[in-house]
Amino acid sequence: MNEEMVVFLVREAFFHVLVVAGPLLLLALVVGLVIAIVQAATTISEQTLTFVPKLVVLMLVGVLMLPFMVGTLKRYILGVFQLIPTLR
Repeated sequence: MNEEMVVFLVREAFFHVLVVAGPLLLLALVVGLVIAIVQAATTISEQTLTFVPKLVVLMLVGVLMLPFMVGTLKRYILGVFQLIPTLR
């Protein structure tokens, strides 16, 4: 295994992590911002108020995106396993 192969595999791994985790992280950011704006507009200063909406939204979206996430990671892992016989 040469350096180019390692760089390729690491780059692909980072890309797939971003594809899988990116939408969930962006959604958590948006929900947090919306709750923060509502808190600022209503002068509610409860720090734990953002936890429950984020948890509920991320669980729902995580369940809905599960087939996509599993499929993406499955394709990457199968690709890595197919490269194993070519390594020397």
